[in-house]
Amino acid sequence: MSLKPLFYPSSIAVIGVSRKEYKVGHLIFDNIRNSGFKGPFFPVNPRADEIHGIKCYPVILDIPTDIEMAVIVVPAKFVPKVMEECGEKGVKAVLIISAGFKETGIEGAKLEKEVVKIAKSYGIRTVGPNCLGVINTDCPYNASFTTHTPRKGNISFFSQSGALCAAILDHSVEEKIGFHKFVSLGNKADLTEVDFLEDFLKDPKTKVVTGYLEGISEGEKFIKVASKVSKEKPIILVKSGGTDSGARAVSSHTGTLAGSQAAYDSAFKQSGIIQAHSIQDLFDYSIAFTYQPLPLGRRVAIVTNAGGAGVMTSDACERNGIILSQFSSATIDRLQSFLPSAASIYNPVDVLGDSLADRYLRAADLLVLDENVDALIALLVPAAPTQIRETALGLAELSKRTDKTIIACFMGKDHVKKGVDILIENSMPNYYFPERAVASLAAMVRYHKYLISPEKIYKKFDIDKEKVKKIFEKAISEGKRYLSDEKAREVIEVYGIRIPKTKLVKDIDEADEIAEEIGYPLVLKISSPDILHKTDIGGVKIGIKNEKELRENFEDIKREAKSYMPNARMLGVILQEFIDAKREVILGMNKDPQFGPLLMFGLGGIYVEALKDVSFRVAPITDSEAWEMISEIKSYPILKGMRGEKPADINSIVNALLRLSQLVTDFPNILEMDINPLMVYDKGKGSVATDVRISLGG
Repeated sequence: MSLKPLFYPSSIAVIGVSRKEYKVGHLIFDNIRNSGFKGPFFPVNPRADEIHGIKCYPVILDIPTDIEMAVIVVPAKFVPKVMEECGEKGVKAVLIISAGFKETGIEGAKLEKEVVKIAKSYGIRTVGPNCLGVINTDCPYNASFTTHTPRKGNISFFSQSGALCAAILDHSVEEKIGFHKFVSLGNKADLTEVDFLEDFLKDPKTKVVTGYLEGISEGEKFIKVASKVSKEKPIILVKSGGTDSGARAVSSHTGTLAGSQAAYDSAFKQSGIIQAHSIQDLFDYSIAFTYQPLPLGRRVAIVTNAGGAGVMTSDACERNGIILSQFSSATIDRLQSFLPSAASIYNPVDVLGDSLADRYLRAADLLVLDENVDALIALLVPAAPTQIRETALGLAELSKRTDKTIIACFMGKDHVKKGVDILIENSMPNYYFPERAVASLAAMVRYHKYLISPEKIYKKFDIDKEKVKKIFEKAISEGKRYLSDEKAREVIEVYGIRIPKTKLVKDIDEADEIAEEIGYPLVLKISSPDILHKTDIGGVKIGIKNEKELRENFEDIKREAKSYMPNARMLGVILQEFIDAKREVILGMNKDPQFGPLLMFGLGGIYVEALKDVSFRVAPITDSEAWEMISEIKSYPILKGMRGEKPADINSIVNALLRLSQLVTDFPNILEMDINPLMVYDKGKGSVATDVRISLGG
């Protein structure tokens, strides 16, 4: 359903307008009156005859004309009755400002469900409850209890925090940042961030989508919609609440390492969302995307009148993956022709502190014209000779003449204000510190890279899913949460991941016989559904070379396990082919409550939780996303080969990740899973999964 009745209502009723000017209902009514809304608007209050000379009605049903949108500001217990009246009146959209719903506990949650049920029965789309309101500067109207109506612009914003909405609006006035649509989500009982993403995508007046989220209601749908929006418009989001203080109990390596923030980081990255880590970042990135064209690459030129500022900017570029341009010989010759001998003609170009506007702008012009430059950062420090206003006017003119990205950094505050005002009025972003300028440019570079990335193609392997389905169904019917070692290996073998020769034995005589079949050297592992981390209790013995060592270690491994966990169920001892591959990696999955299967990759073995050198993605993943997971970890050079070592077979790791991705996508009842370690041979020789753990839900 279209959200036009919400954003472009033909008429508005405010239900619960108080006669007291400091009350929320009165403030909202005043904001609607003062925002330039063109249609009729009505106050509803059974105890008042008029507000500001405008006739009051006891209930919305008494208003003698159609009402398309209503704003409800009455105590929570009266909201269901008011919602019924809105339905009878034919209202299409409702803002429920009132608090006292699920944010207050069980009774409030029941009340909220009742309100939603009524709204759905009448086909009413609802924002809130417990929200600050909605603003559309294009309609225009301001149906909120904020102290400011923002400037008109092309940034649309939604927020889960009403208080933050108010703070952002207050800040935007000072910074002269304009908004198009501004939405306080509240409890998201009906309309959520996904609905507004879909609306902003279709809205030609929304150029940049921004938001603040504490949680996401429908993770998988969110990724799908956000991916679609990101291909058309940048989405810049701040996500709070990323700590693991409320993490649920987990037992796998993946579950231990996968905090909620890891899932959000992965989902945002995969759907092209630019993640801002603070409200300051949100503002910084937003104005860069709003004011300037995207850079077509990551080669930047820096012009400055202060050497130190140039050095700081260069450092920030390196930290953010931005490359300093190598100028053409023609550019260098031209710079040399007019700059003083003490100036720097290489990147960053330092025109010196005594530079007037003409010298500074002449250098900036040349840098923008260089074919090796994708973007320009214009630094300016207010030295005594500096012509701030003239330099700002020249940069604004240059920005209009070129399709390259220009970002200004006029450092200081009071002395540069007259120049900054000129830049903002001419759609040029300015940052008071180089680090913020570079971070904003880097966000634009990342987004451009996402835009030109190929369409995602998910590889599908020919798998006997029915066989795996039967294994899972049998385990669940028997009340088993964890698959046995044998069955877990069988599952991944069906999915095409190579496993070593393995056999479960009950006694030493059987072990002798199986050892001859597999061949020495061997690995011994205790088999018990109750012992998850076998190495912690001495439940793994590696490099068994002969029958004598087999006998010595066979009983020892059982005794150690029994001593550690006397009540554990012992299924026997696993004999496994010894794999002499040099590198160990871990592949895992943890079922995230918002986004579903979250894949993990890192160096494997016993140190994975200590080192925490891991990467994550939400399944399913593409071939390129599997490569990204591998190359992101700090230990990636070990896999590539260091100090004369041959590179590992990274292609086989990619293959295993893709097969794991398909497995956990095919079977959503897998809750947690580790392949640790996947032993990786040298390039071209493959890899082998030696230990597998799979946890199931119902």
